[in-house]
Amino acid sequence: MNNAVVIAGTGSVLPEVVVPNSAFLDRNFMDDNGNPFAHSNEVIIQKFQQITEIEERRYARNDQNSSDLAAEAGRKALADAGWDAEELDLLIVGQNFGDMDPGTRRIDQMPSIASRTKEKLGIANPNTVAFDVLAGCPGWIQGVLVANAYLKAGMATKALVIGSETLSRIVDVHDRDSMIFADGAGAACFALRPSEHGEGIMGYAAVSYTKDEAYYLKSLPSVNPAGDPNERLIRMKGRKIYEFALKHVPDAMKAALDHAGVHLKDVKKIFMHQANAKLDHGVGERLYKLYGMEADLDAVMPMSIQWMGNSSVATVPTLLDRVRHEQYQGHEVQPGDIALFASVGAGMNINAFVYRF
Repeated sequence: MNNAVVIAGTGSVLPEVVVPNSAFLDRNFMDDNGNPFAHSNEVIIQKFQQITEIEERRYARNDQNSSDLAAEAGRKALADAGWDAEELDLLIVGQNFGDMDPGTRRIDQMPSIASRTKEKLGIANPNTVAFDVLAGCPGWIQGVLVANAYLKAGMATKALVIGSETLSRIVDVHDRDSMIFADGAGAACFALRPSEHGEGIMGYAAVSYTKDEAYYLKSLPSVNPAGDPNERLIRMKGRKIYEFALKHVPDAMKAALDHAGVHLKDVKKIFMHQANAKLDHGVGERLYKLYGMEADLDAVMPMSIQWMGNSSVATVPTLLDRVRHEQYQGHEVQPGDIALFASVGAGMNINAFVYRF
């Protein structure tokens, strides 16, 4: 009987502040040259919703920071696993912007969010090693791959991997892309255990494209020329990212399946990073074309972008938690089911792993 890295528990946080698209009707949107758009905000928002399918998103309360969300999601995952937090060997947090107090734009990265989360969880054990992974939206999956390596190498037996972000505090309110981003946190406990029926992480893939693609997402001043030139906010080249993802993400997903020795026909669920619905569907369809198969994405790919927005590192673990615990949108996983996890984001990074429940 072989040992495998298995999911022992999951948890997530759904921020309480609901922000519908109508909240952006009074925004002063500008293009990259700082000029107002010819279309009204009603038209801009309507087109935005048609492409992304986002109708609303979730923001953290003013008294919550990224580390607060991370600790809450981690606490839920530990409870689901039935673990004592003091027994953790490894605590990894995928994140990108640290803790930010509302309205300040100040990024606080030291100590790490993982260290802050460990403190908020009340863990006294110095052997619980805590660190962050900064890999754009793929940060949680990258954290899983790191935890898998630690566990397989015998450097840990219990790991908690969290994805947490408060992107609403680092967006440019004059950039229409700001409507995409949201806040949230998701977590999962991973353990090295004997695998009787082949359950656990089966294979994976990770790539970083930086020659021409490194700055498709970048921190830049506001598109508003009257803004503070020293301020740094999320800016992205949406068309470039869309074309990049369609071209490269399906190949990375197939590489993970090949590494696992799994055919796509045997995959029951695809947990895809929720970037925007058009992109996610396009990637899914192209993946199935690589296998000469017709895609029935509604049956295999749960979606949350429509009401949660893009919460970066939190989207994949949050989807996983909801499917595991509430048959989210009719989706569920049963023992023996194979799932494919994948993400793409700033860097530009793509990663994926294959898992049997």
